[in-house]
Amino acid sequence: MTLPGNPKSPVVVGVDGSEQSRRALTWATEYAAHHRVPLRLVYAADVPVDYGPGMAGPLYDLDALRKHGESVVATAAAEAAAVAAPIADIAISTEAVLASAVAVLRQRSESARMIVVGSRGLGAFRRTLLGSVSTSIARHAHCPVAVIPETTPPADGPVVVGVDGSPCSVDAIGIAFDEAAHRDARLIAVLAWSEFYRYEPRSVMQTEAEAVLSESLAGYAEKYPEVSIERFVTEDRPTRAILEAGADAQLIVVGSHGRGGFAGMTLGSVAQAVLHGAECPLIIARPAARS
Repeated sequence: MTLPGNPKSPVVVGVDGSEQSRRALTWATEYAAHHRVPLRLVYAADVPVDYGPGMAGPLYDLDALRKHGESVVATAAAEAAAVAAPIADIAISTEAVLASAVAVLRQRSESARMIVVGSRGLGAFRRTLLGSVSTSIARHAHCPVAVIPETTPPADGPVVVGVDGSPCSVDAIGIAFDEAAHRDARLIAVLAWSEFYRYEPRSVMQTEAEAVLSESLAGYAEKYPEVSIERFVTEDRPTRAILEAGADAQLIVVGSHGRGGFAGMTLGSVAQAVLHGAECPLIIARPAARS
């Protein structure tokens, strides 16, 4: 799997000073250090500056907000340097802008290796499954997106990848093998099938599904001989099969949309459901900006 952009394209992580963004920062830093790529920290404050008749001016002290953002990324950069130091020396850059976080991160995704966000940031209610930024970036980024939850996954858990034979699934498989190799983790490849609208014996459909999985994984075992592979083919809903296989995973990887997807589609139903149900870091493989 060749991730979008130049091999030294940065990992971009959104930071806002929240505990969730710190978790995303740590994960992104470790990822960048293990892959020996630059890390870019982005703080964006979505501040409305328009004002109408009878209003004296903007309701916010923009200089104060800008200084706050610069303070947030400076603190985050120091934390990232400390996390990366035992692994590798990497370039760390920062930016603090007064603009929509979604728009800024989406633009940065056009030249990033990966975008990393927390599942929610400052101002989100505890009952909210995902913050607006993480949800929007998962839908619209032009590179793979990693969404990091509040929970701490087991360090020795497997990497789980959802497979369905689609192009996005192929991208997800490449990322999953690469991550399993870097993490010295076993890989669980999951393919779920259904009898809906099919009038063939279940044994035939199971055999067909096993063949799709084998074809999808072909070549990776040779490229990553150190990775132990478990194949899981089952009659089930894909979301449930992936989440069950990933109950003790340290990472789940899925494609942004599967066989039913189409060019320009933002996020498929399976990827969206896994995004809301996963309790460990999730990487969503997305098409590059040229798509």
